[in-house]
Amino acid sequence: MVELLNTLFSDVLTHRPHEPQWDGRDIFILSKGHAVLGYLAVLHHFGYFDAEKLATFQTNGSDLIAHPVKKVALGIESSNGSLGQGLAYGMGIALGMRKRKQDRRVYVLLGDGECNEGSVWESAASASEMGVGNLTAIIDENGFRNDGPNATYTNRIALTNIWRAFGWNVINVDGHDHQQILSALQQAKQVADMPTAIVARTVKGKGLPFMENNNDWHHNRITGTIYEECLKALGESTGPELETEGEFRG
Repeated sequence: MVELLNTLFSDVLTHRPHEPQWDGRDIFILSKGHAVLGYLAVLHHFGYFDAEKLATFQTNGSDLIAHPVKKVALGIESSNGSLGQGLAYGMGIALGMRKRKQDRRVYVLLGDGECNEGSVWESAASASEMGVGNLTAIIDENGFRNDGPNATYTNRIALTNIWRAFGWNVINVDGHDHQQILSALQQAKQVADMPTAIVARTVKGKGLPFMENNNDWHHNRITGTIYEECLKALGESTGPELETEGEFRG
C-alpha cells in the first residue's frame, strides 16, 4: 500500500501540506481504514505533522488512533472504520466538485476483501451511471482479508471484469512498481466521462520476509527485536528530507 500512497502524494495528488484545508486540493480517502498506520507514516513523510505527533499513535487523547478520524488539519479527510463506506463518501465529494465546476479529483483506496461489501457495488454502479470522471478507486489486491484468503471471485481477473462490467475504466498494475502506478494514475486523469478503477496487485507485508503473505500480520504487534529486524530488512533507510512549504501538483 505504501508505494501506492507515496506515488499518489508525490506525483499526482494536488495538495499543500502546509495548508491542508486549501480549497484547491484533491481529496484522498482511505476506505480500508485498518491500514491507517501506513497512511499516517505517509502524511508525516510529506509534512502534515511532525515525528512527535506521529509518536502519539494509540495514546490516550491522541488524534491518531487505529482507524482514521477526520481531521483535515492533519491531512485526514474522512473517518473510516466500517468497511465499504469510503467509495460512496468519495463519490459524493467528487459530484460536489463537478457541480461547482472545480478542477479537482477524489482518490479512494479500498481493500480487495472490502470489495465483498455490497455498498461498494452500489457506489460503483451510481458513479458509473452519473459519469463521475473525477473519481478514481484504487484497489489494494493482496489476496487476503481479516479471516484468511479472499474468495476466488475477488481475484484480479474477476475484480477487473466486475469493475469493467459496472462501467468503470479499469487499469491493472503491479502495486509495488512506481512507474506502473504513476502511469495508471495519469491515465485516469485523461478519462473525463467515467470513473477509473486501478486494480493494484500487491504482496501483503512486502519487503519483510517474515510478514510477506502472512495473514497473522493483518493485526499484530511489533516488539523491539522485531523492529530491529524490520530496519535491517529495509536497509535502515529513511529517505531524503522533503520540502513541505510548497505545493504538490499532479
